[in-house]
Amino acid sequence: MTKPFIIGIAGGSGAGKTVFLKSLRDHFDEDALCVISQDNYYRPANEQVRDENNEINFDRPEGIHNKGFLKDIELLSEKKTVIRQEYMFNQPGVKGKALIMKPAPIIIVEGLFIFYFSEIRTILDLKIFVEAHHETRLERRLRRDHQERGLSHETIHYQWNNHVVPAYETYLLPYKAEADIIIENNGAIEDGIDKILEIIGSKSI
Repeated sequence: MTKPFIIGIAGGSGAGKTVFLKSLRDHFDEDALCVISQDNYYRPANEQVRDENNEINFDRPEGIHNKGFLKDIELLSEKKTVIRQEYMFNQPGVKGKALIMKPAPIIIVEGLFIFYFSEIRTILDLKIFVEAHHETRLERRLRRDHQERGLSHETIHYQWNNHVVPAYETYLLPYKAEADIIIENNGAIEDGIDKILEIIGSKSI
């Protein structure tokens, strides 16, 4: 059985991982690539760490069901289909849709803490760190969380200052140097896409 090529994409909140990933997917046929996101492996809200003000802090690695995440990556590597319910942040009354992840020659593992967890980091064939300016990341976070999750700007700023930035500095930034490719995602990202396509092409995938 041919082992799939596993790509890990990490980066701080608002770095533009989703947009970058969409641009990358556009270069492949649908059945050539499978994406598994750490966002769908958060533990239930009642199991999350709370800060000193009793607010849920989703920016902590212990909030991830990492064993389940790793198991599903391994199942995909064994060419088995994975079904996972979408995780709905800050929307306890909304049931997420069923996500069907089918095995493919290229598996992309995406999430905040995928380099932090050594069990995940060591199985990645290519590690990509997506970066953007602090102000750009905050602007993107404000837009996303207000539009998609219905959060107030006050709440978003609170989470950014008390959860997001400390987590980035503690759990993400120390592993940036281990990335094979660092993508500066402040504007056009085609140069970064071209580098990755070149690497994938050299592997004859």
